[in-house]
Amino acid sequence: MNTIQGIQMIGTQRSGSNLLRVMLDGIEQIVAPHPPHILQRFLPLLPKYGDLSDQSNFHRLAADICELVTVNPVPWEGISIRTDEILAACKQQTVYELFRVIYETAARQTGASFWLCKSMKNMFYAEGIESTGIQPYYIYLYRDGRDVALSFKKAIVGEKHIYALAQNWKKDQEAALRLKEKTAEDHFFMLNYETLIACPEETMRRLCNFLHVPYSDRVMEYYKSRESENTAVAGKMWSNVTKPILKDNTNKFLRELSSEDITIFESVAGDLLQQLGYSLCTPPDLLRDSFSDREIAVFNEENSRLKNAFIQQADSTDLEKRRPQDELINRIKQY
Repeated sequence: MNTIQGIQMIGTQRSGSNLLRVMLDGIEQIVAPHPPHILQRFLPLLPKYGDLSDQSNFHRLAADICELVTVNPVPWEGISIRTDEILAACKQQTVYELFRVIYETAARQTGASFWLCKSMKNMFYAEGIESTGIQPYYIYLYRDGRDVALSFKKAIVGEKHIYALAQNWKKDQEAALRLKEKTAEDHFFMLNYETLIACPEETMRRLCNFLHVPYSDRVMEYYKSRESENTAVAGKMWSNVTKPILKDNTNKFLRELSSEDITIFESVAGDLLQQLGYSLCTPPDLLRDSFSDREIAVFNEENSRLKNAFIQQADSTDLEKRRPQDELINRIKQY
């Protein structure tokens, strides 16, 4: 049996990760299903399952994770994730092993030699992932954090106040760069969104060379694919994957964020912006070294208000697509 390899995309959502995912899904050797965020969702829930060395507890966890995959807003088309088959393939009784077996099952069923997981936060769980024997290729996709923040402000997911967005973006980039230091050079690929959309074919050829897979013209025709169509239908925030590359989709924050928001973001995460090659807009004497507890409390209060207001106005179709997963997670929390 051919060895199946893992590819883990890391960074922060709203950085072009679905675009890159559907482009890579055009490579015959790669299956790149839309992520149900197995580890991010289930690691905080593990206390609900008790000792996983107990067979019944592990079976319950496996059944719930398989259900999470099955009700994903973007279906894993052509892939059947059955609890009994997943359990039969597990060599350890851990959530990381379930993650490994589910993605390898997806690859095996589609005849792929690589699976790609787009759960960007998995850089925080790299040690656990690698404990199962996976030695993934990491693709660190990053984008100007100010444009990421602007995108989150318009999305159904994520924080909404610029302070929280800057904190999260900074934390994510620091974690990705720490993982880079621990990973062999031939297993870590850094790619910024701005280069991807400016030189897509050249960039994707370079990435395919890194992964040792042949480049396919289907990569640049991603927007015609069934996977792109399914993704766009599942949520407004993914609608761009059915369009050709939006080459001017950069520096939108200059037009749409207030100067106050830009200053807050750059005060929090300016060092990381500059480390990744982005220039600051705020004069150095206007950057803040810190914010008071009172200011942060006000930011957090406003963030909660904005998130609640956003959900109240969110598209009902988007909410309905997410409802089965949300209901599953809420049910587990009641255990």
